[in-house]
Amino acid sequence: MAVYTEVSRDEARTLLQELRLGELTALQGCAGGIENTNYFVSSERDGQAHDYVLTLFERLSFTQLPFYLHLMKHLAQRGIPVPDPTANAQGELMFALKGKPTAVVNRLRGKSELQPGPAHCAAVGAMLARMHLAGADFPLKQDNLRGLAWWNETVPSVLPYLDAAQTALIQSELRYQNQIASTAAYAALPRGPIHADLFRDNVMFEQREGQPQLSGFFDFYFAGVDSWLFDLAVCMNDWCVDLDTGAPNAARSQSFLTAYTGVRPLQDAERELLPAMLRGAALRFWLSRLWDFYLPRAAHLLKAHHPGHFERVLRQRVAQCELSASTHH
Repeated sequence: MAVYTEVSRDEARTLLQELRLGELTALQGCAGGIENTNYFVSSERDGQAHDYVLTLFERLSFTQLPFYLHLMKHLAQRGIPVPDPTANAQGELMFALKGKPTAVVNRLRGKSELQPGPAHCAAVGAMLARMHLAGADFPLKQDNLRGLAWWNETVPSVLPYLDAAQTALIQSELRYQNQIASTAAYAALPRGPIHADLFRDNVMFEQREGQPQLSGFFDFYFAGVDSWLFDLAVCMNDWCVDLDTGAPNAARSQSFLTAYTGVRPLQDAERELLPAMLRGAALRFWLSRLWDFYLPRAAHLLKAHHPGHFERVLRQRVAQCELSASTHH
């Protein structure tokens, strides 16, 4: 949510009027996130205040964007709490502002929980399973653009920035993930649209009667079709690990998995491949953070995440696999 492209009040006002969203009352650029330009927009319509998020897409093209917007619309219509893109009179969800693909969605209520406990993890796990099932009949197709093909392509460009131990780790993990991806068990994993980036800061909670209530998933702009298990692994590597050490937290992991499988039970192959997917998900984010950190783009309000965290997570996940393999022999 950095600001790469400045939007004036007049430009925002005109777009709101075209979308019949009322009269602009506030426009504020928001920091955080690193992919797109985001503004919080408020309007007044029929004496009521309304809050939206206006996004200009800096990397996604006019041809790529419909997949994400229609997926959010599809999920919203099936009762999953996600930002619902606003259509114009012609039913279009995508517009152009400053030559960039642009969308306006409702702003979710609540705030992110950056210190989650087992109850938060259970809520996310159950909703993630519901989201996977709700997206199963979504007709549009697009690969996960940050999947294995991107890892293979991107590892060589970050190698010059790594020391010998990091180089050995990233190359051996990439070999391992290519090997896993060539197996029949991997090919048989259930697939569909995945969020692919459902970290703590992409989920909202509200307090209701003293209990945390999940109020929404957002930021779907890394979504793509991939194995549902990979999505589960991405979540668990954020929600169920200790941010200081990268170590998995057993209570939160158990809570997350129990809630997810209560809605969508895992197949045997999924249970077997979960440790490999946890490694793959850690590699994916270590790699993208290395790339953003060492090969950044210019932006106003931009702060790249340090890559060290996901290197630690990956080392822990690999060690867990090795420990488990040695105890089975």
